[in-house]
Amino acid sequence: MAAKSRSATSARAKKTNPSVSRTGFAEGTSNGKLMNVGFIGLGHMGAGMAANVLKAGHRVTVFNRTPAKAEALIAQGATLATTIAEASHGDAVVTMLANDEAVEDVVLRRDGVIANLPSGGLHVSSSTISVALSERLTDAHTRKSQRFVAAPVFGRPDVAAAGRLFIVAGGDAAAIKAAAPLLDAIGQSAFVISEMPKAANLVKLSGNFLSASVIEALGEALALVGKAGIDKRRYVECLTSTLFDAPIFKTYGALIADGRFSPAGFAAPLGQKDIRLVLAAAEDLRVPMPVASLLRDRFLNLLAHGGEGLDWSAIGWLPATDAGTAAFSTL
Repeated sequence: MAAKSRSATSARAKKTNPSVSRTGFAEGTSNGKLMNVGFIGLGHMGAGMAANVLKAGHRVTVFNRTPAKAEALIAQGATLATTIAEASHGDAVVTMLANDEAVEDVVLRRDGVIANLPSGGLHVSSSTISVALSERLTDAHTRKSQRFVAAPVFGRPDVAAAGRLFIVAGGDAAAIKAAAPLLDAIGQSAFVISEMPKAANLVKLSGNFLSASVIEALGEALALVGKAGIDKRRYVECLTSTLFDAPIFKTYGALIADGRFSPAGFAAPLGQKDIRLVLAAAEDLRVPMPVASLLRDRFLNLLAHGGEGLDWSAIGWLPATDAGTAAFSTL
């Protein structure tokens, strides 16, 4: 989806709404009022996203299990919450957390987001979570007369910091409209997939599956040419200047060719988690995904050899180890 032109996206949006913003939403949503926003989760992605919500003029209250991660945002004008409840009393809460377990703990606990968000309040979940959990969150918010939008994102931490993420959104029309100012702040383009939040989560998982597939394919191709003595950096330059002129090939091709997997922009355990969630969704829908099964084993292999702290693109190094031209010790 990210490969679609912005003009094409705008054209599609205009079919349903004659006045669109850069993310395809109606101008003047929320009557142009700034929002009181809680932001929970200030990791590699969340910190940049929260900073952009703050730069857009919204009043932001931040919560993180490690309060030190909030210091830069506080210096920019954010307010520190000492509890989840303190971050959940405003107009909206944005969560950007690592996995299902973290989201469940923050949102569904007795003193969590749902227990404290006002009736009519909005929860925007940008975490990459399972389809099943997205369904649970939708039901739980509905019972409390709260609005819920699943808005997972495509992009690495540098893209998040620049406010250039691609967003996949799911939720009913009223909730999407309410979320528009926040999505405008964090992303360059948004794609509303469905009125069902879980659909956005499935699209995000499928996108991460495709990204991991590209990493594996690049790794195999680089192992092949590398063992033949061809310069791998020159090979990547050749490919990305011709048929494969896309950011994903440029970014991951360079990382694999250079063996540069630290610091991790997206940690290997998170990649393994996403492939596991893809396979769970595929099993529920009875869709065989043999490449996803291969990727699951690739990630398990990487983690078994101590790759927890590496970027997920390190699975692209494994074909070279299979070929006998690299070793785990060099990671």
